[in-house]
Amino acid sequence: MTEAAAPVPVAGVAMTAIGIAVVRARETERADRLYSDPFAQWFVDAAKPSFAERWDQLTPVLDLFYPARTVAVRLVDDRVKAAVREGIRQIVVFGAGLDTRAFRMDLPAETRLFEVDLPETFAFKEPVLTRGGATPRCERHVLPVDLRDDWAHALPAQGFRPEEPTLWVDEGVLGYLLRPDARRVLTTLDELSAPGSRFDLSSFAVDPNSGAFLALRRLVSGSDAGEPEAAGLGADIEEWLHEHGWDTSYQTWAEQAASVGRPDTDGGRETRTIAAIRR
Repeated sequence: MTEAAAPVPVAGVAMTAIGIAVVRARETERADRLYSDPFAQWFVDAAKPSFAERWDQLTPVLDLFYPARTVAVRLVDDRVKAAVREGIRQIVVFGAGLDTRAFRMDLPAETRLFEVDLPETFAFKEPVLTRGGATPRCERHVLPVDLRDDWAHALPAQGFRPEEPTLWVDEGVLGYLLRPDARRVLTTLDELSAPGSRFDLSSFAVDPNSGAFLALRRLVSGSDAGEPEAAGLGADIEEWLHEHGWDTSYQTWAEQAASVGRPDTDGGRETRTIAAIRR
């Protein structure tokens, strides 16, 4: 598979989905891989011709982020497995990008997995999966909608059941949204969450002057000029969750990385994951 059936998202945040597919493809090739994603290479092959010389810019950035990002993929896989073991059969993935968990994980057939992302991402993703003959192992629902828009009304139309517990998955997209937009997503998530619902999020300090941060910013926006606006959920998110009926616990990055055999990955000295369960 070497050609894309639709324009490849090579600009802005949507473009980062390609980078994560490269990470997953690279991990799949390792003898000591943390997971296997045979579909990731499909996206890489389909996208690469559209990047032209920018592919050479993408590679060094991925080299910086790969060690921690690939561990993060495995950690989300583990959380999905844990939620399924506890009986959750409804999963919503924010900023799903080129995620393939509906295809590569052994999920119960009755599981309803909802992928939410920009229309241009799915315009590229769906033809690649179709051409390859990929078949989801569970009920997969695609919602081509911007999280800054009214995504909540799109969910029930696809079969989402707010009376049932949900696993909400965010692999970083909320960190790209401006603070008010990210908080609106969280408020809606809270309103749609039945008791027993789960939401895991990462909380970490970022050095805006670090080489890795500047490289990613240049790649996504084309510039590293100016001060970034406040984005993500903010430092007081754990307090907000408690006030709105969620119990929380957390693990440091070091603890999580060591649990999957990659203790030397650099997730940031202050990185931790907050696990929240709706009371």
